[in-house]
Amino acid sequence: MDNIAVNKPAGIIDLRQMSNQRNERISVVIPAYNESGRITHTLGAINNFLEDRFRNFEIVVVNDGSSDDTAGMVLKAEEVIPSIKYVEFKENHGKGFAIREGVSCSKGDMILISDADLSTPIEEMDKLVISYDKGEYIVIGSRALAESDIVVRQPWWREFMGKTFNRFVRLALMKDFRDTQCGFKLFRGDVARDLFARGRVDGFAYDVEVLYLAKKAGYRIKEVPVKWINAPDSKVRPVRDSLGTAMDVLRIRFRNND
Repeated sequence: MDNIAVNKPAGIIDLRQMSNQRNERISVVIPAYNESGRITHTLGAINNFLEDRFRNFEIVVVNDGSSDDTAGMVLKAEEVIPSIKYVEFKENHGKGFAIREGVSCSKGDMILISDADLSTPIEEMDKLVISYDKGEYIVIGSRALAESDIVVRQPWWREFMGKTFNRFVRLALMKDFRDTQCGFKLFRGDVARDLFARGRVDGFAYDVEVLYLAKKAGYRIKEVPVKWINAPDSKVRPVRDSLGTAMDVLRIRFRNND
């Protein structure tokens, strides 16, 4: 298929590569809303990365009511990449909903949540795995640490919104993290399925809810710097989504107030 690279002919096994592959099964969960222009490249890049590092993996794509040809592109990719698990909803419910559904049907011992635009390149997972192997239950990518590598910045108004939202989260809910909203997070599989099963936020504040529930449950969480390359065509609606996300943070606070 066009634009999907395959590392090696079928049936050819590199024994040296296999000796370095991890035994855990990993699930990569990708929420997708109107991503027909880039989902093919994303799936090929993730598949090639995982083939080098894991003996067993799946790529869970959740189509959250796309009105473009996201469905057709994923189904075509599935013909080349058998590890794809496709989940489709006819109506748009929100990013949090899509990820929650993807996590619920995942089978991995490890779960990586990644945005479809790969603003954080899939290769950055190696940095998260270092902390994961030291015993962290959740490792979150961060754009806000001193060591973070911001290659292409967001528009000034989105950076301002992000910083303002983070201050609001730190004031209203928890002060532990510099960047809760980077869409690149690694979980122990059973921990992710536990947390997302208890989640109720369908929108962009799902990150905050999951991290807050994780803190309350005593799960170890590490924030690590990652590379960030801002992608165009953001699905965020500045005013409406900002207000909705802020309200969700307050609902998280009052729902979980002991």
